[in-house]
This record gives sequence, structure tokens and C-alpha cells, in this order.
Amino acid sequence: MASLVRRSLRGRVNKALPQATPGQCLQGPAKPSASTVILAVIFAVLVLAAPAVHPQSAACLECHGAPGMTDASGHSITVDGNTFSASVHGGLGCTVCHTDIKGYPHPAHVAPVQCSTCHADQASALSGSVHADGVSQCSNCHGDPHSIFPKDDPRSDVYPLNIPRTCGACHDGHSALAKKYGLSNVYSEYMDSIHGFALSKEGLLVAANCQACHGSHHILSHNNPQSPTYKTNIPATCGKCHAAIEAKYEAGIHGKQILAGNLKAPVCTDCHTAHSILQPTAAAFRMQSTPICGDCHKAQLGTYRDTFHSQLGLLGGYVQTARCWDCHRAHEILPASDPLSAINKANLVKTCGRCHAGANASFVEYQPHADPRNRKLSPGLYFVRLFMNLLLISVLTFFVIHTLMWTIRSRYIQIKNSKAGEGEKHA
Repeated sequence: MASLVRRSLRGRVNKALPQATPGQCLQGPAKPSASTVILAVIFAVLVLAAPAVHPQSAACLECHGAPGMTDASGHSITVDGNTFSASVHGGLGCTVCHTDIKGYPHPAHVAPVQCSTCHADQASALSGSVHADGVSQCSNCHGDPHSIFPKDDPRSDVYPLNIPRTCGACHDGHSALAKKYGLSNVYSEYMDSIHGFALSKEGLLVAANCQACHGSHHILSHNNPQSPTYKTNIPATCGKCHAAIEAKYEAGIHGKQILAGNLKAPVCTDCHTAHSILQPTAAAFRMQSTPICGDCHKAQLGTYRDTFHSQLGLLGGYVQTARCWDCHRAHEILPASDPLSAINKANLVKTCGRCHAGANASFVEYQPHADPRNRKLSPGLYFVRLFMNLLLISVLTFFVIHTLMWTIRSRYIQIKNSKAGEGEKHA
């Protein structure tokens, strides 16, 4: 349609331009009329703005541009000319991709298009990925080859705002591929996370999406050491966006352990999960943060459970009560012996003072992990607990014996009175 308009306007412009004679050429160009200028401007705008279509594609579109066109199997083979001309392939001739078509009429069944002919690097990367299974096709992610747009175009299936939906077509737990390969429903987990909310609700293009963490073509299993989601690589992967937090993490004991090759040390996903990441200040995250730390630090979790901080949080549901990372920090976690540690003796007043205004040296003598079962660590608390337990056992034992004897005596008196009553009745 655009080419017809251009040809029509070109004809009108040619007719509208005054025909110069040899004499006029010597005198200089003739002054164009106002209508000629207007037509020339319109013509230039259409020529520059209209998408360029390869002449060969224009010929193919004379048939394939017809709505409702299908092949022998009933599949649609209609190509929208306007969409195709605006796509990244709009300037190519059809036979660049459909190489087995040599002329018209062409065979009813044409060979599958080999995207690797032009996209060799992407094809090579894909061949070594988890998607190299013979099922995943380029069109699964990029959409119809006749309507592929650049990744920075909002119409593209791989535009940042559209990537979760594109990946979710398979990774939603309900698709045929998800059921066949046992893929979990990570799409809904991601959309409910802080990253998904930032992307879908706030429209933040910088929010992490699937591609930001897993890559685009060379996607590897999280068990592969070369994968960005392999455990030792996760801090660097998350650090692409959270650079300051990565630096703090690497300075802490957990980061140093990971750098030393200790795979038991926690990384970002161990505490925040991989897809259903919550806002750290949200009540739901604060309430679950202590058990997360307790998965590794079981002894410390047990002693924390005995404290006022824990019992207040569990019994009253008080969200703001101190959790592990309120005292130990969240990422730059250091041993108490380190002068920079938040729980170093020199820093305790400041650490406790964030919640307890007026905290002093006497106040911080409180032991948040006092262990009444450890005689060496807490001898006073150990003997107090021992005394109280013995006292409790003694009192309960006494009352059990007392109750048992009282029951026996009551039963004896009952039987005795019963016999005496029967004797009086016979007398």
C-alpha cells in the first residue's frame, strides 16, 4: 500500500513540476509552485517513514498478504505486510530464509527455516544450553518470524517487560512442556516477588527478569559451574544490580567462605529464595527470617527461642522484635572477635541502641544466646535452671504421691462405710 502511494505521489509530483526548456536551463531553475512544494514534502515524508520492503517480499505478499490464507493442513500462512515490513526481517527477501523456494509456483511443503544461517553465534550458544532438546525453537521465545521486533521495542516478546510472560509460556507448571519435563511454576512465584512487582506494576525496566539472571541463549543448569545461577556464581549474578550489597556480602563471613570454596555457606538464594523474593522490610520476610538462619545455626536458634525477643515475636506476633540480622547485620556478618563486627563488645551499645534508646554498658551485658544447658558458658544460669527443674520435679512428685495416697485412703473409707451400713441394715 505504501509503495502504491509513493508511486501515485511520484507521478503527481512529476506532472506538477514545470517542464524546463533549454533556454530556461541557462536562466536558472524555475520557481516551484506552493502545491508542488507541499506534494514534494508529503512524498519525502512517506518515502522516509514508510518501512522498506524488499521487492521480492512485496511479490510474495500479493498472495500471503491475503487474510485467512492457509496451507493444506489448515495452518495459517497469512503474513501481515505492515507488521512484517516493520519487523527486523522486513528488509530481507523471503528466499533468504525460505531457501528451497526458487520460483513460483513453489512446493506446497517447504523446508523448515534454519535461523542458524544468519544467527550462528546464537545457535551455537543455544546448542549447549538446557534448551537444546529439539523441542525449543527460536519462535518459542521470539514469536512469529514475520513479526520479530528489536529487543528494545515494546512489541518484542523479549522486551524486558514481556520476558516473564514469554518464559512463563513454558515455565508456568501447567503447559505441556512443563508437565513433560517437570518444570515448576516459577512464573507465578516471580510475578508475586519484589522483582515481578517492580517490573509489572511499576514498569521498571531495570528490575531483574529471567534473562537478567539466567542469560538469553546459553542458559545452563544451576548444577553447571559455568551457569550464572551456580551457587558460587550467584553473588556475582545478583551483584550486577546489587553491587553495594555484593561488596558487603563478600566482606562478611559467608562471602569469605564461598570464595574459599565452602558450598555449605549461604548465598543470596539461600536466604531470599530464587524466584519468590520478598521485600526484606515486609512482615512476611521478617517473620520467616529467623528460621532461615536457624537452618544452618541450629544451636543458636535454640538459645534464641528461649529469649524475650523470640517469645515476644512468637506469642504476640510482634514484627519489630529483634531478629538475627538486626544484631548480626544482614550481609556483612562478621565474628564477634572482629573489631568491625556489630556484636563486638566495643559496638554492642550502638547495636542495641538502635532499638533500645539509652542503652549503656550495663544494658549490653544481657546475653541474647545464653545457654542454660551449657555449664561452662553460663554457670549461674545452668545451676538456676538445674535447681528450678529439681524443685519442679520434687513438687510434682510429692503431689502425685499425695494424690495417689489420698485416692487410696478415700477408697478405703468408702468401702469401710459401705460394709458398716450393710451390717446395721441386717441388724
